[in-house]
Amino acid sequence: MDKPRVLFILPLPPPVHGSAMVSQAIRDSKRVQSTFQTRFVNLSTSRKMDEIGKRSLKKGFRFFGTYVRVLYQLVFHRWDACCLAITTHGIGFLKDAPFVLLCRWFAPKVILHLHNKGLEKDVCRWPYRWLMPWVFRRSEVILLSERLYPDVASVVPPEQVHICPNGWSTPIPVEEIPESSPPHFLFLSNLIPSKGVYVLLDACRVLKEKGYDFICDFVGGETVEITRLRMEEEIRQRGLEGCVVYHGPQYGEAKERFFRMADFFVQPTFEDCFPLTVLEAMQHSLPVVSTDEGAIPDMVIDGETGFICQRRNVDSLVNAIEKLLTNNELKKQMSRNACLRYKERYTLDAFEKTFQRILSDILN
Repeated sequence: MDKPRVLFILPLPPPVHGSAMVSQAIRDSKRVQSTFQTRFVNLSTSRKMDEIGKRSLKKGFRFFGTYVRVLYQLVFHRWDACCLAITTHGIGFLKDAPFVLLCRWFAPKVILHLHNKGLEKDVCRWPYRWLMPWVFRRSEVILLSERLYPDVASVVPPEQVHICPNGWSTPIPVEEIPESSPPHFLFLSNLIPSKGVYVLLDACRVLKEKGYDFICDFVGGETVEITRLRMEEEIRQRGLEGCVVYHGPQYGEAKERFFRMADFFVQPTFEDCFPLTVLEAMQHSLPVVSTDEGAIPDMVIDGETGFICQRRNVDSLVNAIEKLLTNNELKKQMSRNACLRYKERYTLDAFEKTFQRILSDILN
């Protein structure tokens, strides 16, 4: 019996961000490849982080090229389903919507794998209030968490929804984390204001004023909103030289070194869905300090594997970090709990099994 044929239209790295990394994991999955006949088309029109959200002639040509490649696949090949990872809000939605409508003309099934949110904010605005129902009508939708369903509830009925939490890498053994002096905590993300960069800098200023000795390592690429020069100036303005260090983007073994140095992980994001960096931190046995944003309260158990803070709240963030700076036994217990929860729920193998099962159920 022939394997079902699935055309994947997904953003692939570069640039490196959560959705692109999950898309790459799907492309590289032996489980997916053994179950389905696949082909992949890169949906991304950006090649660098500073291109995201900006319009350019170069990106226009890339969009046209992607559209031609998708049209070719649909016209000259038979597909049982198209699986797309689209942006759900703003200009990104308007860019991705034509691909969904095109796939619906040629493929019996359209599957939308959503890695972001924001539909709820746009659905009442023109042209979204007209276009969104068309895009999501009869589409099967894969969400990363049940917590994210309210964002799409106005255009997607519950029976079209499937839940597939992201997974990441291979679990590492639970180990006692060597104590560092001073303690280090890690922020790993591109420098985007909504990731809580300024909130964390303000919290570091409060912690320093209270007399705490620490190193906060910022690792991630600069962006249009926050360049390296801007970041370094923000550090100087708060008098945080020596205790807050921006290291730029790090990959491979260089990134691993920061995880090994860290005592815990901090990401006070206020616009997110399911940050893979939180899973990376849990994989490395790090307690996680984050916020009640998106699916994060599913990932981080408040008081057990880390702390959930209020969004945009410096005092709430300071209070959580203080607990980990002053209670070493609590930090060690949370480290063990974080890694165990990762191994139980968020490995790459668990993600691949769930994703493969959902696609098989949809196609059968």
